[in-house]
Amino acid sequence: MTSAVKRGATSSTRDRDTQTAREETHLWTRSVHVHVTMKIYFCGSIRGGRDDVMLYRKIVEKLQSYGTVLTEHVSSTELSHRGEDASAAGDRFIHDRDVNWLRQSDVVVAEVTQPSLGVGYELGRVVDMKKKTLCLFRPSSARVLSAMIRGADDGERFVVRDYGEDEVDEVLEEFFNALKRT
Repeated sequence: MTSAVKRGATSSTRDRDTQTAREETHLWTRSVHVHVTMKIYFCGSIRGGRDDVMLYRKIVEKLQSYGTVLTEHVSSTELSHRGEDASAAGDRFIHDRDVNWLRQSDVVVAEVTQPSLGVGYELGRVVDMKKKTLCLFRPSSARVLSAMIRGADDGERFVVRDYGEDEVDEVLEEFFNALKRT
């Protein structure tokens, strides 16, 4: 074999190795992108009352533009104030599943206008887990937000924001843009 042929074979092998490395890097980059999708836990009243379910739907639809909403079912109009029939295990199953989702989440968004023991419990767990949290409250409801929620607002990790229904997109955009800066 001549040295020109050997160089050609070596060059061809090197080109193939370089191309393979580029493809592997591209696949790795794409897989990393998939893994950095934000996991969002949305809290809203279920057994405490479903009056705000259409607003929950609007919030969840907007949240989906920022990542995967682990608790999309909270915004379902098919879910009544009686809750979900998750399994024969019932309440224990729901509790354990939801706490697991809380642990997996990167961020928590809660609509806290409709009083709910479950949402309050979730927020207590979230504070303990040190998760970035946004609580949304509508003063126009004529309700008064619990001091345990409003008083937890530290302006950084746990944020309570008063808003009107027409401000949902703007408030969420502001919150998620601030997350990108941290």
